[in-house]
Amino acid sequence: MNGILKYLKNYKKESVFAPLFKMLEAGFELFIPIVMAKIIDVGIADRDMHYVLKMCLVMVSLGIIGLVCSLTAQYFSAKAATGFGTALRNDLFRHISSLSYTEIDNIGTSTLLTRMTSDTNQIQTGVNLVLRLFLRSPFIVFGAMIMSFTIDVKSAMTFVVTIPALSIVVFGIMLISIPLFKKVQEKLDGVTLLTREHLSGARVIRAFNRQEKEVEEFDKATDELMGIQLFVGKVSAFLNPVTYVIINLATVAIIWISAKQTNVGVITQGQVVALVNYMSQILVELVKLANLIINITKSIACAKRINLVFEQQPSIEDGHSDMKDKTVSGDVKVQFNNVSLRYDKAKEPSLSNINITVLKGQTVGIIGGTGSGKSSLVNMIPRFYDAAAGSVVIDGCDVKNYKVEALRQKIGIVPQKAVLFQGTIADNIRWGKQDASREEIDKALKVAQAKEFVDAKDGGMDFKISQGGKNLSGGQKQRLTIARAIVRRPEILILDDSSSALDFATDAALRKAIREYSENMTVFIVSQRASTIMNADQIIVMDDGEVAGIGTHRELLKSCMVYQEICQSQLSSDEAAGKASVAMS
Repeated sequence: MNGILKYLKNYKKESVFAPLFKMLEAGFELFIPIVMAKIIDVGIADRDMHYVLKMCLVMVSLGIIGLVCSLTAQYFSAKAATGFGTALRNDLFRHISSLSYTEIDNIGTSTLLTRMTSDTNQIQTGVNLVLRLFLRSPFIVFGAMIMSFTIDVKSAMTFVVTIPALSIVVFGIMLISIPLFKKVQEKLDGVTLLTREHLSGARVIRAFNRQEKEVEEFDKATDELMGIQLFVGKVSAFLNPVTYVIINLATVAIIWISAKQTNVGVITQGQVVALVNYMSQILVELVKLANLIINITKSIACAKRINLVFEQQPSIEDGHSDMKDKTVSGDVKVQFNNVSLRYDKAKEPSLSNINITVLKGQTVGIIGGTGSGKSSLVNMIPRFYDAAAGSVVIDGCDVKNYKVEALRQKIGIVPQKAVLFQGTIADNIRWGKQDASREEIDKALKVAQAKEFVDAKDGGMDFKISQGGKNLSGGQKQRLTIARAIVRRPEILILDDSSSALDFATDAALRKAIREYSENMTVFIVSQRASTIMNADQIIVMDDGEVAGIGTHRELLKSCMVYQEICQSQLSSDEAAGKASVAMS
C-alpha cells in the first residue's frame, strides 16, 4: 500500500486539510452533549426559557459550523481521491504499455483490465473514506471517552472496557476479511475473462451454437463469485450486530451506574443524558468505522494486486544506440547468429540454432507448418521477444544494443491479426507516420491494393472506422494494416501472414506493388501459401522451431523435403515447376 500512496504527493495540502476539517467537525460535535446537559440541568430545572433558547442557538451554531467543516473536508478529500485515482490509473497504464509480450502473456489481459478499472476504483474510494473518517471516527470515540471522564470517573470506566472490546472485534474481522477480498477479486478476473472472450468471439459462438454452453460456464463463474462474496459478506456482517450488542450493553451499564450516582447526588440528570449521548456517538462512529474497515480491507487487497503489476519489470531493456550519424557499411541487413528462443515458463525452446543472413533489399519468404516458429522468428527482429541464446543483428548492431524506439522506427510491421482503431482511415494510416501527407497516404493505399475500396467509402480517407474495424471486411482490414506499415517507408518490412484473407489475384498484385515500391527495403513475408513466397529472393523453411532449408523456390524443390511436401499439398508438380520457371525468368 505504501508504494500506491505516493500518488498522493501532489495532493499534500488536500490530504492534510480533509482530515483536519473533519476533526474540527468532530470537536464541535463533542460539545453538543455538554450543551444538552446544561439545558436540562440549568434551563429546564430552573424553568429559564431565555437560557434554553440561548443554549439552543449555541447548538444550532455548533451544527452549522460543523456542517461547513464537513463540506470543506468532503471537497478536499474528493479532490485528493480523484487526483490520486487519475495519477494511479495513468501510471498503471503507462507501466503496462512498457511491458513486453512476455509479461503481458504471464499476467493475462483480463486481469489487467480488472486491475485498471475495478481495483483502481476501489482504492480511490478507500482513499476518499480514509481521508474523511480514519481520523474522525477514532477522534470521536476517544474524545467521547475523555469527555465522559470530565463528567464522572466511575461511569466513564464503562468506556474503558467497551472500546478495547470493540477494537478486538473490528480488527479481528478485518484480518479475516483481507485474504477473502483478494479471492473475490481473483474470481472477478475470471468473470471478466469469460465476458471478454464471449464478446470478442460472439460470431464463432453463434456459428457453433455454443450459446447455452457459454451461458452455463458464465453462470458457473458468477455463482463462484457470488459464493465467495456471500461468505465474505457473512464475515463482515458480524461487525455491525456485534458492535451494536457491545454498545447497547455498555449503554445499559452506564444508565445503571449513573442512576446510582444520581441518587447520591454525584452527577445530575443532564450529565446522565450527556453520558448516554456520548455512548450513542461512539455507536454511530463505530458503524462508520466498521464500513471504513471493510472498504480499507478491499482497498488493501486491490493495492496488493496492483503492486504485483508494478513489480513486473519489462524484460526488454533499452539499449544505448540510436544509430544516428553512423555510417553502416556492407550488404548484410539482418543476421541471426545461432539464435534460440524459449518463451517464459515453456519447457522446450520454440526456436533452436537459427543461423540466417539477409542482405539489404532482399525479399525473404518464411514458410512452414502451423507452430513451426515462423512468427516467433520475425518477432525477434523488432524485439517483441529477446533471444535466449545467440544474437539478432541489424546493420551490424545487436538489436539488444538499440534503443527500442530507434529500432522500431526502422521497421514496419503487419501482424497476423489485423488491428485497427476507432477513427478515420487516414488517422489509422498515420499510426505508421504521424506527419504523413494525404499524397503519401494515397500512395500507401495504392501499394496495399486498398485505394479502390477506400475511394468507394463515404468520405474516402475520412471514412470512420468503428471500434476494432467491425465495419470492414477481413481483407479490407489487412490491406489497411499493410498501408499503415509501408507509409513510413521502413528499412525492414515484416508481413506476418498478412494476406491470408486476400484472394490470389489481389495477393499477387500486392506482392508486385510492394516489390516495385520497396526499392532498397528488406521485406520478410511470412505465409503458409507457397504461391505467396515462391518469387522471394530466398525462402526460409521452418520445421518444429528449426530451419529445415534455405534457398530459392527451385533450389528448395530439389533439396528440401519439408518444402516439397508443402508445395505438393498446395500445387501440382507441373504447376509448381511452371511457376518456378516464371519466377526465374
